[in-house]
Amino acid sequence: MVSRKVIVKNADGLHLRTAKKLIDKTINFQSSTTIIFNDTRIDAKSIINIMLACIKCGSEIEIECEGEDEQQALEAAVDVIENGLE
Repeated sequence: MVSRKVIVKNADGLHLRTAKKLIDKTINFQSSTTIIFNDTRIDAKSIINIMLACIKCGSEIEIECEGEDEQQALEAAVDVIENGLE
């Protein structure tokens, strides 16, 4: 298992469009990808769960990946978040 904390930089936070961009980056990895926000674990491959978390701009989240390609999955998720989910 690997994890890293990041700050959400997108001005709108994680809403439908930006959550989809995160999912698009992580869906093809075999590893599970989890967002930890306010002590809640969120499946980062579930658009509904991400949107229900109400993650705003400036929020610190932790991305946790576990599985065969966990390091690559973590790097992809962190990269898309650090680049503003663009």
